[in-house]
Amino acid sequence: MHRKCKHWKIDPFKPEDNKAGPFTEESSFATLFPKYREKYLREVWSAVTQALEPHGIACQLDLIHGSMSVRTTRKTYDPYIILKARDMIKLLARGVAIGQAVKILNDDIACDIIKIGNIVRNKERFVKRRQRIIGPDGSTLKAIELLTQCYVLVQGNTVSVMGPYKGLKEVRRIVLDCMKNIHPIYRIKELMIKRELAKDPALATESWDRFLPKFRKRHLKTSEKTAKKNERLKEKNEARAAAGLPPVEEVAKKEKKEKKVYTPFPPPQQPRKVDLQLESGEYFLKAHEKEAREAKKRKEKQEEVTAERRAKRAEAFVAPDEQAAPTIEEKRKRKRDPEQEGAQSTDHQEDKSKKKKKKKRADDEDS
Repeated sequence: MHRKCKHWKIDPFKPEDNKAGPFTEESSFATLFPKYREKYLREVWSAVTQALEPHGIACQLDLIHGSMSVRTTRKTYDPYIILKARDMIKLLARGVAIGQAVKILNDDIACDIIKIGNIVRNKERFVKRRQRIIGPDGSTLKAIELLTQCYVLVQGNTVSVMGPYKGLKEVRRIVLDCMKNIHPIYRIKELMIKRELAKDPALATESWDRFLPKFRKRHLKTSEKTAKKNERLKEKNEARAAAGLPPVEEVAKKEKKEKKVYTPFPPPQQPRKVDLQLESGEYFLKAHEKEAREAKKRKEKQEEVTAERRAKRAEAFVAPDEQAAPTIEEKRKRKRDPEQEGAQSTDHQEDKSKKKKKKKRADDEDS
């Protein structure tokens, strides 16, 4: 008998469960709706009334002030149904269809309206990240709905979600992370892995961290970068020490600026513009003289700039140093020069041999 008992089953709240009888105080909630929802709400309001009537909840549509309100009556028996009715009119105001919004009255369905308008300031960036939740042809949104068993509607600056409490928590995490520039595909992958792991009863008591993907942040803070750098340096030094090599020296710290000598006296007062004009004599000049002086300065500056630009442009037209092609006479001269040089070298050798012979004869006579 104990095994057949379902501990987590939620029993429906019936009129006989309300032992205290009708409520002593009336509870009511109201919410505003945008102008473009007025036509649709007017068409489906009879369906809203029919859905709330069995629970003893009265509803009112105020088209003048643009609001919807729900309140308890003498027939209301469930104390929590007024909060469900409040959520229902909130969902209707946020663009949810009546067929979907009525499901919120069930005990196993809850809703969450996630505000995303104030997370990103830049309008273009906000639109791009909001579109990322929907995905191409709504594929990302469909994947989120299948994995979390929730209904998700992206409308303006809010995301309306309906489903079980566990699914609402996952959807909120995905939406907020997406607006903080973390793509929904990472969370979708994680949810897919968790769903497969949940099928294996052997892993019910084990940690799933080793199966889940670990995504590294690309943009790290300066402190995180320094910590990683120090960690790598430590590992490198340990490996070098094991190999018997000297450790790698850390990068030298930046040279500190020389400290100025402290003086209790304030710095000397800088001269005013009028004082400088008095020193240069410009203060005593007339208006037209000042204008002429300024025009002269401008003209001189313009001439300097013009001269620099002209010189820079002229550099492109300066011909490079080139060797001219030899003329016919130079070519003939080069042909003659090797012959003359050859004749001169033979004469020089003959003179040397004659001198040697004479010297040899002189030595023989002396002997």
